[in-house]
Amino acid sequence: MTLSAFSRSGSLRVAAVSALAVTGLLATTAGATAAAPAPARATAAAAAAPDIPLANVKAHLTQLSQIAAANGGNRAHGRAGYKASIDYVKAKLDAAGFTTSLQTFTASGATGYNLIADWPGGDPNKVLMAGAHLDSVTAGAGINDNGSGSAAVLESALAVSRAQLKPDKHLRFGWWGAEELGLLGSKAYVNSLPAAERAKFAGYLNFDMIGSPNPGYFVYDDDPTIEKTFKDYYAGLGIPTEIETEGDGRSDHAPFKNVGIPVGGLFSGADYRKTAAQAQKWGGTSGVAFDRCYHASCDSLTNINDTALDRNSDAIAYALWTLSAGSTTPPTGTDYENTTPLAIPDAGAAVNSSIAVSGRTGNAPAALKVSVNITHTYRGDVVLDLVAPDGTAYRLKNSSSDSADNIVATYTVNASSEAANGTWKLRLQDVAAQDTGTLNSWKLTF
Repeated sequence: MTLSAFSRSGSLRVAAVSALAVTGLLATTAGATAAAPAPARATAAAAAAPDIPLANVKAHLTQLSQIAAANGGNRAHGRAGYKASIDYVKAKLDAAGFTTSLQTFTASGATGYNLIADWPGGDPNKVLMAGAHLDSVTAGAGINDNGSGSAAVLESALAVSRAQLKPDKHLRFGWWGAEELGLLGSKAYVNSLPAAERAKFAGYLNFDMIGSPNPGYFVYDDDPTIEKTFKDYYAGLGIPTEIETEGDGRSDHAPFKNVGIPVGGLFSGADYRKTAAQAQKWGGTSGVAFDRCYHASCDSLTNINDTALDRNSDAIAYALWTLSAGSTTPPTGTDYENTTPLAIPDAGAAVNSSIAVSGRTGNAPAALKVSVNITHTYRGDVVLDLVAPDGTAYRLKNSSSDSADNIVATYTVNASSEAANGTWKLRLQDVAAQDTGTLNSWKLTF
């Protein structure tokens, strides 16, 4: 996981993109069809997600560790260890019947690589993608960050092949380069996609650091359907989860989210310290970082919690099988929406957009969803508040140094103390000069 999604710089240029990585991958070629065995199988809707063997995931981690050891101790962008890591993953996928393609880009004067792998079949207009960054920092082998996510996504893809899964949606997998320099690989991929191809994505699932040695169980809260899928899995195990906040915007889901693609994922924690309450419900040691070896040379094979890695790997497969099986039903609820555009003054006073809610009984829910769609040239300047009918304000977003554009996000507010009926307001303010923005729409989901 990168320290900050936008704190690093690097000259980024898409140098060569295989046609397969943009549009050709969406169609099943005759060669790709022939490469994979094709016995009749039940659809994803009827097939149970498999248990992902922990031993297989750890075998991939061993290979990545050995690759780092043989190449200067790391698998960082521009280093031989990264290219060897890409070659290892690609060989596994090619042998399993995937259609693979390397996308190249240039960053910090070196060639970077993304690996894209498509499973034949599924609706090419409904693409479900899972991905993880494959690069490490230069300090070490990066076994938790992010060998863990890369290995689990690889083994989940191989499980798709072993099952000869015939999903309703088209399944795609990605391994990103130069994440540690500022999400450069995933940005290159998303930027290479025409708008028509972006519109075909049903969702992107991201897995960055899922085997932390003092683990937490964190779920992204970006897309309600994806979020619910992961929460349902963990609820079935009797394991409480928390909303992921430490890595928000710091991993490869961010470029997808920024163009309106639904995103979700899992995380087991980085350098934040586990609280006493978290240790009580998850075990481990309070007052200690989730990963004391974050971005350090000790991020080695001994820096993995097997239980967390096993559970999260199985959760990946569960989500792939569930979300690729035909249409999915969003969490139940009633939407109230305002689609009237509202200009956000540059470095000006706050403006408000209103939604009138009526006909409901009692108070608002403890998980009131607030979805916003804002076009903006520098979203770090934007402050957002939800204002309840009685005037109570709930902060959704502070200003920050986030230099990206646009805000397409869903926030969760505990509004259980507020009467449901009345006029709710989204308050927006641009707190610094030299940028412009417009609220396109926003909605409340009760």
